[in-house]
Amino acid sequence: RYLMYGDISTKAAHMLGQPEVLDFFAKLVQRVSPKSYQQALLEVQVSQKFLENFCGDQVRFLARSFAVPGNHVGQMSNGYRWPFGPVAIITPFNFPLEIPLLQLMGALYMGNKPVLKVDSKVSIVMEQMIRLLHECGLPAEDVDFINSDGITMNKLLLEANPKMTLFTGSSRVAEKLAADLQGRIKLEDAGFDWKILGPDVQEVDYISWVCDQDAYACSGQKCSAQSMLFMHKNWSSSGLLEKMKKLSERRKLEDLTIGPVLTVTTATMIEHMNNLLKIPGSKVLFGGEPLGNHSIPEIYGAIKPTAVFVPLVEILKSDNFELVTKEIFGPFQVVTEYSEDQLELVLEACERMNAHLTAAVVSNDKLFLQEVLGRSVNGTTYAGIRARTTGAPQNHW
Repeated sequence: RYLMYGDISTKAAHMLGQPEVLDFFAKLVQRVSPKSYQQALLEVQVSQKFLENFCGDQVRFLARSFAVPGNHVGQMSNGYRWPFGPVAIITPFNFPLEIPLLQLMGALYMGNKPVLKVDSKVSIVMEQMIRLLHECGLPAEDVDFINSDGITMNKLLLEANPKMTLFTGSSRVAEKLAADLQGRIKLEDAGFDWKILGPDVQEVDYISWVCDQDAYACSGQKCSAQSMLFMHKNWSSSGLLEKMKKLSERRKLEDLTIGPVLTVTTATMIEHMNNLLKIPGSKVLFGGEPLGNHSIPEIYGAIKPTAVFVPLVEILKSDNFELVTKEIFGPFQVVTEYSEDQLELVLEACERMNAHLTAAVVSNDKLFLQEVLGRSVNGTTYAGIRARTTGAPQNHW
């Protein structure tokens, strides 16, 4: 079966690499998860690269075991990669192909029998991908694919009792599942992701572009999206914020570089902004208005890319901290500024946040990097002048 899956990956990678197949999946992603063609295309390309990485013998190598000598001759402990058996995978709306495909294939490579549930708004993409995998030799009985609402899936998990569940989605559902499944679960939930710009100002055009991409690509609907920007005061005179404003204003509904927000309404985002504006010293840097000339239903959000400035000392006040660090799953970020002697406050803010998913330390100052990286914790941290919060690892400097 290791060899069979190496073979399936080879064929599927080849299929996804065909221009017409690539285009088909990119457009299908666009139809259900509002993002630009370029963003949708990248999602398909990253998925194709993943399949390339597991061609031939690579699946077999995943199952590499280990041996450790004991105290005496003949004593040896061996560790083997063992499948869990029946497993469940639950994935969100924002990456309809990449998240479910990578997680599903990982489960299959190691000999598990997965039931896959993709958010129903976008599940057509993965349904088509599974048909493609069948065409490439995936046995029909290897994957169960279910379309259902969350309540039904919850019932299925409790009754079917999978040995392990992999859940990607909101922290609210994650907390419920962790309790329901008595800890037999692996999670990737919310991310309130910070970026710190260090004292060394350089490559302002590039960094403003990355900030725009990190905060507003896919209309901010990534758990790795830039939620808060800590800017050293040296950047104030660099024109960074003006450049970010200009870049955000290029985004438009016509090409979905800004678009519908599927889980947060316009009213909720505007209300959050108004609550932030009650904090002394805070102001709207750009955006802050609903999108015009559209027919997006009110159950979704439609807002211009928005940035709100809040003074650092105000952020740290216990009355404000929870409000300022609330994750808005849309095109919304908080910006603040710090001086040389306020780095302690920045690190305190980062330490007090909960949803540590991704982070970026944008600096080539080795001592600054060492200080920040050594005193902060995050799932994935990118460092260096080209650091960002989003993008698959292949896309990083």
